Amino acid sequence: QVQLVESGGGLVQAGGDLRLSCAASGRTFITYNMGWFRQAPGKEREFVAAIMRIGGSTSYADSVKGRFTISRDNAKNTVFLQMNSLKPEDTAVYYCAAGNGASRFQYGYDYWGQGTQVTVSS
Repeated sequence: QVQLVESGGGLVQAGGDLRLSCAASGRTFITYNMGWFRQAPGKEREFVAAIMRIGGSTSYADSVKGRFTISRDNAKNTVFLQMNSLKPEDTAVYYCAAGNGASRFQYGYDYWGQGTQVTVSS
């Protein structure tokens, strides 16, 4: 079992930055791929970014590529999402997830956090 707790969300003006954190419980953090997804009001949850357990390779949704950076600190059982140049369309609840399946899809993850709200004002 892995428990995930997100933090770092909030209200920011367009063009601003936020850094989300996701702390994982347990000793098996290093064995999981980690991902960030988001869900805006009235929309389906969508992939944002992922980082692999082996090699640390990353992937991003086209909508955030070049603005967001995912990273992980295995010693601290934490994954981060640095979000720069935020846009109003980035407003959503952001979820972190852990799993070993297809990293760009929700079904590739077994564990999910409760989410943290990010609101970007125009």
